[in-house]
This record gives sequence, structure tokens and C-alpha cells, in this order.
Amino acid sequence: MIKDLVKKNRSYRRFYEDVAVERATLEELVELARLSASAANLQPLKYILSCDPGTNAKIFPCLAWAAYLKDWEGPAEGERPAAYIVVLGDTGITRNFGCDHGITCQSILLGAVEKGLGGCIIASVKRDQLRKALQIPEQYEILLVVALGKPKETVVIDTVGPDGSIKYWRDEHGVHHVPKRRLDEIILK
Repeated sequence: MIKDLVKKNRSYRRFYEDVAVERATLEELVELARLSASAANLQPLKYILSCDPGTNAKIFPCLAWAAYLKDWEGPAEGERPAAYIVVLGDTGITRNFGCDHGITCQSILLGAVEKGLGGCIIASVKRDQLRKALQIPEQYEILLVVALGKPKETVVIDTVGPDGSIKYWRDEHGVHHVPKRRLDEIILK
């Protein structure tokens, strides 16, 4: 059921780096993105796929991982993503990508969860550095990067506590906690 996939679809930031994600799997995930809704059906998004350790090593330093975890600089070697999908907007089609990239990334991640993988949508990207590293032509705006792999961490959903903090955190066992507002708090009457 879709609710189960959505609940399992958390932002995973630590992976079994040695568990490969095949290019065919990445292509299947981008096929889900291709079939997703697109404003005015313009379909302006393009994708760079990486499951090669050398290319992954170029992408990794271009990303920031978890703003709320101040003392954590991102996954250590051995816990880094096994694959990435770089989401680009083709400015030759339009300069307004609306929410297309959010829609497609959700489709990609739901497909990943169904395959026993996990991922994280990363918007905090050193775009100039990534453009140079991957030789991305100027025609393509770098929108997001999706990190993918077999999750090496447990992520749980908690209810926002009395202090109202929505900041995610890790407990002493390394479990990643994500506070979510209650349903009655987000539906206006």
C-alpha cells in the first residue's frame, strides 16, 4: 500500500556503500520520474546517473548532508551513497521548473523504497563545483541531487513534542528521529 511506502521513505543519510546499485535500477527509477506529472507537460527535467565509485567520489564533496546535525559532516567512507541521480532543468525548454523536480524525486524515492533501497533528496549543493566536476553544460540548471543506496541507519517518525521543535536528531544508538506535526495541527478547520 502507498502509505507503507511513504512511511518507509525517509531521508537516509548513511548507506552500505559496498552494496552496489546497478545502472539498470537507476534507469528504472528515472522511468518513474519520466511518467510523473509535469507542469504543462513540458517535461523539462534531465538526469545524470552515477553508480560508478569514481564519479560518486566527484559528487560527494559537492553536497551538504544534515543542517540540524551540527557536529556531523556527512557519511563516513563506507557509509556513503552507492549511487546518485542529479536532477537538472533544461533551460532550453523553460526557465521555470515549478515543482516538477519535487514530484519526480518523490517518485524516484518511492520506487527506491519498493526495491529495498533508500535515499535522500539534497538541495544543499555546491552547484558550481558539481558543474565543473561532471562537466555539466550551462544549459542545464542543477536542481537537486538524490543520493541512493541500501540504508545503514534506522529512521523513525516521532510526534512533535511539547517544545514544538521539528529538528531531526540522533539518539545515543544512532537512530535518526524525525518529528512530524499531528494531523489535527495541519488541517485547518
